Amino acid sequence: MLSYEPFVDTPWGLSHTPGPMRLFSGKVSIIAREICEVLTRNNDIEVTDKEEVILDIEAVLKEYLRLEREIVERVKDLLETRKLPYAQFGRLKKQVADERQFGIGEDSIEHICGQIIGSFMHSVHVEEVFGEDHDLRRKMAIVLRKHMAVDEEVDRETRDKIKNLEEGTRTWEIEYQKVMEQIKKKRGLT
Repeated sequence: MLSYEPFVDTPWGLSHTPGPMRLFSGKVSIIAREICEVLTRNNDIEVTDKEEVILDIEAVLKEYLRLEREIVERVKDLLETRKLPYAQFGRLKKQVADERQFGIGEDSIEHICGQIIGSFMHSVHVEEVFGEDHDLRRKMAIVLRKHMAVDEEVDRETRDKIKNLEEGTRTWEIEYQKVMEQIKKKRGLT
């Protein structure tokens, strides 16, 4: 039986899940809409066109996914050229991400929040940012965690079931989501 702590305290607020974080392309629109809604409802940002701000947030999230795929490809190349075992994938991915100052895993939340705040400062559709950076980060982190949290055991089982697919591809991502949902449903986690 899995046991869960109800909340984990992080620098960006309380998290419901201490497990790894993963952004799925199918969640991009949902996350962007929810972040925009939370920040506008609480008067943290004033927007001239809500739909355009949602598109701005989506662009940040899609760019994050693109860069993550690029890092995965780089790591695969390194594994192949250095003739390293696949077990080194995680360590190498962290190393490449750090070199590029790109947040992965738990650091992904902070990285994405910073990118979204940066997009607000340059968007013609964000009239004014009233909230302090740390407040914006905390509110966005709650939304991101809710949609990105992945239980480690479920993640491991999911990866085992789709190990024949190439990680980082669209097919892998679709199958990962599908198999993970099946496992969560089977375990009564959804």
